Amino acid sequence: MEARTGDGTAHRVRAAEAPPDHVRAAARDRRDGSAAASGPPAADGRAAPAGIAASGSDGNGDSRVDGDGTARRHRIASAALSGAHVGNHRHGGGGPPRGVTDSRTTACAEEAVPAAGGNGGGGQDDDSSGSGTGVGLSRRRLGGRLLALGGVLLLHGALPGAAGAAGNPAERRALQGLRLRYGSARQAGLLERHLEQVAEEARRFLDPSPLHPYYAGAVVLAGRGRTIALHRAMGCAVRYEDYDGRTDLAREFPAAQRIAMAEDTVFDLASLTKLFTSLLAVQQMERGRLELEAPVDRYLPEFTGGGKELITVRQLLTHTSGLRSWAPFYKEPDRAGQLRLLWSVRPQEPPGSVYRYSDLNLITLQLLLERITGHTLDLLLHDEITGPLGMHRTRYNPPLSWRRVTAATEVQRPPWSGLDRGLVWGRVHDENAHALGGVAGHAGIFGTAWDLAVLARTLLDGGIHAGKRILRPASVELLFTDFNTAFPGDDHGLGFELYQHWYMGAMATPHSAGHTGFTGTSLVLDPSTDSFLVLLGNSVHPVRTWRAGSAPRVAVGNRFARAVPVRTRHGGAAWFSGMEPGASGTLTLPPLTPATAEARLRCAVWWDTVPGEGAFHLEASADGTVWEPLPFSTVRTTGGSPEQWPQGRADGWSGRIWHRLEAPLTAWAGRPVHLRFRHAATGRHVGRGVYVDVVRVAERARLLFSEDRPTDASTVRAVGWTRSAD
Repeated sequence: MEARTGDGTAHRVRAAEAPPDHVRAAARDRRDGSAAASGPPAADGRAAPAGIAASGSDGNGDSRVDGDGTARRHRIASAALSGAHVGNHRHGGGGPPRGVTDSRTTACAEEAVPAAGGNGGGGQDDDSSGSGTGVGLSRRRLGGRLLALGGVLLLHGALPGAAGAAGNPAERRALQGLRLRYGSARQAGLLERHLEQVAEEARRFLDPSPLHPYYAGAVVLAGRGRTIALHRAMGCAVRYEDYDGRTDLAREFPAAQRIAMAEDTVFDLASLTKLFTSLLAVQQMERGRLELEAPVDRYLPEFTGGGKELITVRQLLTHTSGLRSWAPFYKEPDRAGQLRLLWSVRPQEPPGSVYRYSDLNLITLQLLLERITGHTLDLLLHDEITGPLGMHRTRYNPPLSWRRVTAATEVQRPPWSGLDRGLVWGRVHDENAHALGGVAGHAGIFGTAWDLAVLARTLLDGGIHAGKRILRPASVELLFTDFNTAFPGDDHGLGFELYQHWYMGAMATPHSAGHTGFTGTSLVLDPSTDSFLVLLGNSVHPVRTWRAGSAPRVAVGNRFARAVPVRTRHGGAAWFSGMEPGASGTLTLPPLTPATAEARLRCAVWWDTVPGEGAFHLEASADGTVWEPLPFSTVRTTGGSPEQWPQGRADGWSGRIWHRLEAPLTAWAGRPVHLRFRHAATGRHVGRGVYVDVVRVAERARLLFSEDRPTDASTVRAVGWTRSAD
């Protein structure tokens, strides 16, 4: 992995202690979508009995009850680590998620579970305009509360508290109805035929790819504005009861005992937990209790020595602390040992000099939050996020009664796992989160697709949902702002990853935010289209070595991006390059002979390609065989200064805005010239593609070519390009 030091020079990151295989696998997934390897090293201490891990205990001797809360003993794992106050749980009861039934037992091998048909608490959207957009989040609305210093945005002064209803009664009344609801593709402003392909792509990965299915089952949810237009479940939530590492064979439950995936199945969200921890930190910044650029040891004096005293809160949130990826907390015999292990960790590189994704960043942030608030992380989650937003199916340590509506994860045994727990079902999969009592800053939260959609909608609406505000708009901007400009390719807001094609697919833009979880979960938000996508799969069921990278995430992301239409200004069709990985195509005009040096090619163009893996070219040739770049300029149709493309190529993201393109043909005066547009997608990832419209070639008042003339339009030679109205 390449990194950059403070002076901009590149150096190679070398870990002083190799992270476990599951962390290395996650890093590979982040880079190239390759298959994951095995898990953490085998535990060298006591091993739990083999077989199915019981879900009636949190693994630390603390009992859990079914739903009435009568015999529950409070978990003390987080408080023991941080010294935070231990209070009563206020999760509002421990019963199963709302709307679930017990009719889930099925063979569920390759069958898709039909849509439930309920409204999920939202009702039907009566907006038939097709816009599908909500308030949305202005990408430029940073306001006076943010200060730009050296390319990094800092909170400027304390902001008022965030949680709870909007302060203005009129605002509350206006925003009460702004909540998620089910609706049609048209109501969401989406293309139905392409939206259906999102579910088809997700279902395709129930088949071996190539040796094993990517997941036993999945739930996919897609929406735009406040309309959820797709919510499907497929495959099995629980399929395998055991796994043999010697033969790489899994033993399935009898057909009658398998449990089908349902739309409201609860998943171990794994590293999506990091998003919630980050949101809680930003809330504390609003309240003046936490400063973004402050050293961590201001709040955790024990977090010092060996260079740790230089690590800032921002560096924890953006994975630029220099800390190693992981540490084996599950090997420590008690909480005191876990705490000593964290305090003993030293940065492997100077803080701020390297990007390295690290669980330790978020575990440290957890301890910091618990110290400054006096509350455990699970209480903060409920009181500050899930409670106000009505996310009743999102929590740490779900109770026993949720087990049958929860997707199973892994059969954990050495050597692929650091613990011997048997089938993990209803308890956290991550070994370290398990050792920390199920409540950790990096992993441990369970939730549903619907609840994640509520969170996505809240952030896209600037921090408010159904009249309940958890963050102010200026704070939400910090989640979508790249703080890692020194580390190209590792774009990162506060807690949220940005512009990552390796799992976002064509939904990736410089402002698209999201995260993945090792168990097979992912969330993507695209403010530029006001859309969101949730894919939850149990891809470590029965074992993590069956994972096959992020191919399903990319596939459904590509299809969903295609479901968001691109409209021409005149409402008709334009030339579209397509968006297949590795594909290329040309759009060639008939030979023309400009009489003067004043000839110009002009057209409208819209593009979105993956930098370094795809580009849009404009080329010229004297004979139609040997081609050379034709320099051009573009300017947004909304105004602005022209941008020059002297190499005759453009790539990246054009802002989902049509541009006017102009190319002088000065060098071709008095001689024939062939002109063509070329799109080349050379890598495994693609953007939304390229559109070309209203092509004209003229000199003074003489029109040499115009697509508006049917005879001219019929002479265009298209290879790999098609006419598309969306």
